[in-house]
Amino acid sequence: MIIKTIPLGMLGTNSYLLVDELSKEAVIIDLGGDYTGVFEEIKQHNADLKYILNTHGHFDHVLGEKDAQDVANIPVYVHEKDLDMVKNLPIQLTKFGFMDNIQPPSDIKTFTQNDMFKIGDNEIKVIHTPGHTPGSVCFLIGNNLFSGDTLFYTSVGRTDFEGGSFADLSKSIKEKLFVLDDNINVYPGHDAKTTIGYEKKYNCYFGSDNF
Repeated sequence: MIIKTIPLGMLGTNSYLLVDELSKEAVIIDLGGDYTGVFEEIKQHNADLKYILNTHGHFDHVLGEKDAQDVANIPVYVHEKDLDMVKNLPIQLTKFGFMDNIQPPSDIKTFTQNDMFKIGDNEIKVIHTPGHTPGSVCFLIGNNLFSGDTLFYTSVGRTDFEGGSFADLSKSIKEKLFVLDDNINVYPGHDAKTTIGYEKKYNCYFGSDNF
C-alpha cells in the first residue's frame, strides 16, 4: 500500500492519501486544506477515490472536504460523536477566530468503534480514542496507525477545547494504543511520524518514566 503524507491548511495538518496498488482504490484521511495536490497524487497513481475518513471533527482536519466532494462526489465519514462539529463548521471557525464562509461537507456519514472500512483487501479498523474530542478516533491499517490529534511524536493532543478531556485521552492512549505492537508506525495529525514503541518509552506525558 502507498502512503503519502501531504501537509495542508493554515495549521499544517497532515492529510494522508492511501492507495491500494492492486485494486487502485484510494482513501484520504483528514483533508485539512486545498485538495488540488492530493488529487494530483491520485491521478498519478490512476486511483479511484472511495471516500474521506476523519480522525475527528476539528476545522483544520475537514477544511478541504466540501470542495473535494464538488469534484469527486464522494462521502465523508466521521465518528457519530463529532458529527455536529463538522456540520457546524462555520460556527466552529468563528469560535477559533477564522473566516466563517467555508461550507461543511454535504454528504456526511457516521461510524462507530465497531465499523470497518476497506480499500482493496486492506481492512481499516476504527479505534475510538476520545479525549481530544468526544469522537476522536485512530485508524489502524496493517502495521500503520493514523492517530489524528490523539498521539503525536513525544506528545499528545490538546484537551482544553470544548469536549476535551485529559482523563479520557490518557485512558485512550494507555488502554487502546499502548497495547498495540511496538513496531506499529504512527502517522499523527501534525508533525513527524513515530512508532508505538518509541512513544511508550519517550512520550513526555506517557513515556516509561511517567508510569
